[in-house]
Amino acid sequence: MADKPLYGGQAVIEGVMMRGRRFVACAVREPNGNIVVTSEPLSKAIYASRWAKIPFLRAVTILWDTLVLGTKMLMYSANVAMADELAKEHSAKAPSGAAAGGATPPLQSPAAMPAGMAFGTLGISLTFGIGLFFVLPLVLVSLVDPYLTNWFSNGDTASLVSNIVEGLIRLSIFLVYIGGISLLPDVRRVFQYHGAEHKTIAADEAGAPLTPESIQRFNKEHPRCGTGFLLVVVVVSIFVFALLGRPPLELRILSRIVLIPVVAALSYELIKFSSAHKNNPLLNWLVVRPSLVLQSLTTREPDEKMIQVAVAALQRVQAQESKM
Repeated sequence: MADKPLYGGQAVIEGVMMRGRRFVACAVREPNGNIVVTSEPLSKAIYASRWAKIPFLRAVTILWDTLVLGTKMLMYSANVAMADELAKEHSAKAPSGAAAGGATPPLQSPAAMPAGMAFGTLGISLTFGIGLFFVLPLVLVSLVDPYLTNWFSNGDTASLVSNIVEGLIRLSIFLVYIGGISLLPDVRRVFQYHGAEHKTIAADEAGAPLTPESIQRFNKEHPRCGTGFLLVVVVVSIFVFALLGRPPLELRILSRIVLIPVVAALSYELIKFSSAHKNNPLLNWLVVRPSLVLQSLTTREPDEKMIQVAVAALQRVQAQESKM
C-alpha cells in the first residue's frame, strides 16, 4: 500500500499555502469574506529531479524552490487581501468622467506574476536575513575579540570561544526577532493562520474529519514546521563555524555567506534523520522539542474562519493530486 502523502504548508497574508507531492495550492480570504483558491503544479525540475533524492543536495534544491514559491504565494495573498485598496487606487487613476466602479484589473495568479518582482522581493529578504543573522553577530563579536585574546593564552581556545559567542549572539538575535514581530497585530494574524495550517495537517494525518470542530482539537505546533528548521540551522551553524578558526573579519563574513547552503543541508538531513527515529529520546530532546517550544511564539490559536481557509487549500491540493 502506498504511503500516505505528507503535506507541508505556509501561512500567508489572510491565508494558507498547502503543498503536496505534485501540486501547491493557496487559499486566501478576500475582504468581502469569500475564500479564493488557486493552484498550480510543482516544478518537476526541482521535485522530480534526481537531485531531489540525493542526500544534502536535495536540501539545497528544495530550499531554493520553497523560498521562491513562498515568496510568490505571499505576493499573491497580499494582492487578494488588498483587493479593496487596489480597486480604490484603480478608480482614482481612472480618466476624468469615467464611470464610477469601473472594472478592476483581474487578479494575477502566482504563476503569472512577473518573475523579476518575485526574485527582487526574495533578494531583499535574503539580504536582510543574512545581514541580521550572519553579518551582525560577527560585527558584534569582533568588538570582544581583543578581550578574548587577552583572556585566553591559547589562540585556538580564543578562536573557539569567539565562534561560540558569535553563535549565541545569532541565536539571541533570532529569538528576539521572532518574539518582537509576534507582538505586531498583522503578524499575529499570520501566526494564527500558521496555527490553522498545522492543525489542519495534523487532523489529516490522523484521519480525522476536516471540520473546524474536529481540527480545533489538534495542537497548533507540528514537528515538521519550517520555523523549527530555521532554529536547527541557527544551532548547527554554531558547530560548523566553530571549526573555521578566526580569520580576518572580511573572510569570516564571506565564509558565513558561502556556507549557508552547507549549514542548511546539514540541518535538513538532521531533521530527516530525527523524523525517521521518532522514538529516540535523545534526538527528540535535541531536535523536536526545541522546535515545538519555539512554535509557541510563531503560532497562535486560529478561529473557525481561518481553519476553513486552511481546509480549502488542503482539499484543493488533494483534489488535484487525486486526478494524477
